[in-house]
Amino acid sequence: MQKRTLGRTGLPIAPLVFGGNVFGWTADEKTSFQLLDAFFDAGFNAIDTADVYSSWVPGNVGGESETIIGKWLKQSGRARDEAVIITKVGSDLGPGKKGLSAKWIMQAVEDSLRRLQTDHIDVYLSHWPDDETPYEETLGAYDKLLQQGKIRHAGASNLNAEQLRAALDVSANQNLPRYDVLQPEYNLYDRASFDGPLRNLCIAEEIGVISYFGLARGFLSGKYRSHKDLEGSARGSGVGKYLDGRGMRILGALDEVAADTGNTQAEIALAWIMARKGVTAPIASATSLKQLESLAKSAAITLSDEAVRLLNEASE
Repeated sequence: MQKRTLGRTGLPIAPLVFGGNVFGWTADEKTSFQLLDAFFDAGFNAIDTADVYSSWVPGNVGGESETIIGKWLKQSGRARDEAVIITKVGSDLGPGKKGLSAKWIMQAVEDSLRRLQTDHIDVYLSHWPDDETPYEETLGAYDKLLQQGKIRHAGASNLNAEQLRAALDVSANQNLPRYDVLQPEYNLYDRASFDGPLRNLCIAEEIGVISYFGLARGFLSGKYRSHKDLEGSARGSGVGKYLDGRGMRILGALDEVAADTGNTQAEIALAWIMARKGVTAPIASATSLKQLESLAKSAAITLSDEAVRLLNEASE
């Protein structure tokens, strides 16, 4: 499979990243192992997770996804350098366990390394902006971790263009490591926060971009077309906002392209992101081998100019 370079990190990754938010939630350990085996067997090589996944499940405390990935890495027999592991710090894990202070980062990284059963994290991301902690402090902590070899690259998630620019300026002015990877929300429906100044900045600064919610919480699969379709779905509460006129126009365009190509709506939606200038790879998750097989097909799709035009117009 043709790999892409993740910005200035030099890391080669396949054009699709597995979203580990499902591990310990809608995919149990056994299923997660099967999915990861199939994902890597298909030629993909990057996994995205976070220390907070999947704390929202009753009885969980956070770290369940990392723990499953660590167990899989250990028993899979694969060399560590075959997998690009991306995880995040900063989400709320309880009193004193939140944000991007140097003290918390230095503790949180040890917790993640232990759960992942590895001596290094390939890409370590600031999960959310932290207005209470200066960029100097956060980037200084990453500098120490880079020197110690505990992380290989630093990045951020959910920053806007102004925040990313400010962080890059601090890096340049104070000789600190910079954010070389960005993880924004981006899909055919949720375009406004990345398209424009943020995407332009990432392109200009050669920042690798791995976008999340590539299928808009499952909406772009075409599975949900009315509020009735959401009943009983674990993702239902997050999908309702897409059931408007624009959402239906996007589904209509996906239906048309899918009919022309023989691919599914989800495969087309991911292929559109992969073709966007400035995006290295979207993140997508699966909870069954059938879903994973579909995700894998998306990486082999080349959309026609007419298909891209149709999708762009419907989603603008």
